[in-house]
Amino acid sequence: MNINLTLIIQMVVFAILIWFTMRFVWPMILGPLETRSRKIAQGLAAAEKGEEELAKARDRAEAIIREARERANQIIDQAQHRANDLVEQAKGTANVEGQRLVAAAHQEIELEASRARETLRREVAQIAVRAASKLLEREIDPRAHAELIDKLATQI
Repeated sequence: MNINLTLIIQMVVFAILIWFTMRFVWPMILGPLETRSRKIAQGLAAAEKGEEELAKARDRAEAIIREARERANQIIDQAQHRANDLVEQAKGTANVEGQRLVAAAHQEIELEASRARETLRREVAQIAVRAASKLLEREIDPRAHAELIDKLATQI
């Protein structure tokens, strides 16, 4: 009976120890565990939210980069078209200016040729008058016979 009583007393003491542990010790252990569990859950939720925001930020960055590339390509295309237009305009202006210069040169050549012909006619007429003067052995007055010189110049 001694063993049975000891066993019963040990069981009662063990039950009191369990009750005391569950009543006073266990809440002191569970409180920090629950607090830590909440903090961990909040940290995980924040990490997930951060990953989602990072993914969204990457998507936005890619969209902005894509848009910037498209805009840059548009600007390059516009610049190329503008450069081509300017080159074509410059070619047209150069052609018009070249044609104008050629026309002016042709007019200048024509004018110089006309002057040279006129000068040559007058010189030939004077030579003819001198030759006629020597043939006649008398000098013909150029003022008196200006009409004759003009006729000779036009015939030559």
